[in-house]
Amino acid sequence: MASRPRVAHTLSALHRALARWRDAGESIALVPTMGALHEGHLSLVRLARRRTRRVVVSIFVNPAQFAPNEDFASYPRTLDTDAKALAEAGVDLIWAPSVETMYAPGFATRIVPEGPAKVGLEDAFRPHFFGGVAIVVGKLLIQCLPNIAMFGEKDFQQLMVVTRLAADLDLPVKIVGAPIMREADGLAMSSRNAYLSAQERAAAPTLYRMLKQCAAAIARGDRIARVLDEGGAEIEQAGFQVDYLEARNALTLGKVENAADGPLRLLVAAKIGRTRLIDNVAV
Repeated sequence: MASRPRVAHTLSALHRALARWRDAGESIALVPTMGALHEGHLSLVRLARRRTRRVVVSIFVNPAQFAPNEDFASYPRTLDTDAKALAEAGVDLIWAPSVETMYAPGFATRIVPEGPAKVGLEDAFRPHFFGGVAIVVGKLLIQCLPNIAMFGEKDFQQLMVVTRLAADLDLPVKIVGAPIMREADGLAMSSRNAYLSAQERAAAPTLYRMLKQCAAAIARGDRIARVLDEGGAEIEQAGFQVDYLEARNALTLGKVENAADGPLRLLVAAKIGRTRLIDNVAV
């Protein structure tokens, strides 16, 4: 059995471990997570292991990115189970700070991202979200100063926001996007999938199926607006309430009129029961 990785709960413990590795000239990867780990997270760890000598996984459920009506209190917290999975994956250190460590009394600084954070996708429905992401990711990158940081493409807008953040703040870290990991029926892996009832879980793969169908139709030259209208109707018939189903420029997340407007990405967010799911595919 793999030995349990060290868990750092204080900045001093984190910095001591990182300093030893840096003094030895070892490269470091950071995989930021909110815990409740699944195969998607572990795929990021495996990619990181291939790129660097040391891998740090942060586990922190960030209150700053939850609105009052969202699931911060009920979000799954499974540190012991996560630590066992990370041991098997060969992680060197888990960074698991408390809320008080990340947001000490008197904490008063905010980061207000724009650009890809203000394009009318997730930001239109969760206007608080990317400000919360930006401050916690900014802190994690500064605390750990990794050579690379791994983020999954499932949260595609978030990946672009974080990439812009690191570039704009001149942080010496390469942001690496990793492919979406899926269940056998195509559903994108997510910690929130655990909230789905059996009936909802059976309907959930509709999102990916319709994204693939829409992407194929657009690639054939069908009109984007018609394709997305029909795709959205199919998703709603499966029991979802659609927040958005859109085609965007894959480099800027700007709106597009046709397939000639650059490389395209289809993005969807929809709620079934009490669970909100997101997914995306390239065209």
